[in-house]
Amino acid sequence: MSTLQTPPNKRPGGRSAQVQIVVRKALEELIAQEGRDKVTVPAVAERAGVSASSIYRRWGDVNGLLGETATQRLDPNRPLPETGDLKAELTAWAKELITHLNKPGNASMLKAAAALAGSEETNCLKNRRNEATVLVKRAQARGETTPTVQQVLDHMMAPIIYRLIFGAGVQPALAEQLSDELFVLASPVSK
Repeated sequence: MSTLQTPPNKRPGGRSAQVQIVVRKALEELIAQEGRDKVTVPAVAERAGVSASSIYRRWGDVNGLLGETATQRLDPNRPLPETGDLKAELTAWAKELITHLNKPGNASMLKAAAALAGSEETNCLKNRRNEATVLVKRAQARGETTPTVQQVLDHMMAPIIYRLIFGAGVQPALAEQLSDELFVLASPVSK
C-alpha cells in the first residue's frame, strides 16, 4: 500500500520575502536620515519591526545587508543600449546610469556602499564591468575600433561615480562629454 505524500506548502512571497523588503526599506531610510556610520543592526531591526536575529541570520551584519541592498538597488534592471555605434551606446548607457543613481536614496546608498568597498571589487562594479564588456565586444564584432573595457570604466564610470560620491550630483549631459573624451583618448594616433 502506498501513501501519497504532499510536499509542504511553500508561500511564494511569504514571510521571508516580506522581511527582506521591510528590512531593506528600513536600512535605506536610516542611511538617508542618519548616514551610514550611525546605522546598526538593532536600529534597522527596530525600524523594520523585526528581530535583530532575523537580520543577523540572513545577512550576518549590517555590512552584509548593505552590500546586498546596494547591489539590488543600484543595479538598474534594463537592457543595454543597442544602436549599432559604440559611442552612442556608451553615452546612452552612462546617461541611464546617471539618471538611475540620481534617484532619491540611490546616491546615499552608493556612498554607503563605497565606504564598505575596501580592496574587493563590489558587485556593483562587477556588474558595470560586465556591461562594458558586452558593449565593447559587441562593437568589436561589428568591426569598430574600440577603447578597452578598462578605459571605459576609468574614463566614463569612474568620473560619474566619483562625482556622485564626493560632489553635489551629476547631470546626464556629462555622459556625452565623457564619451567624447574617451574616444579622443582611445583613438589611434596617426603619424
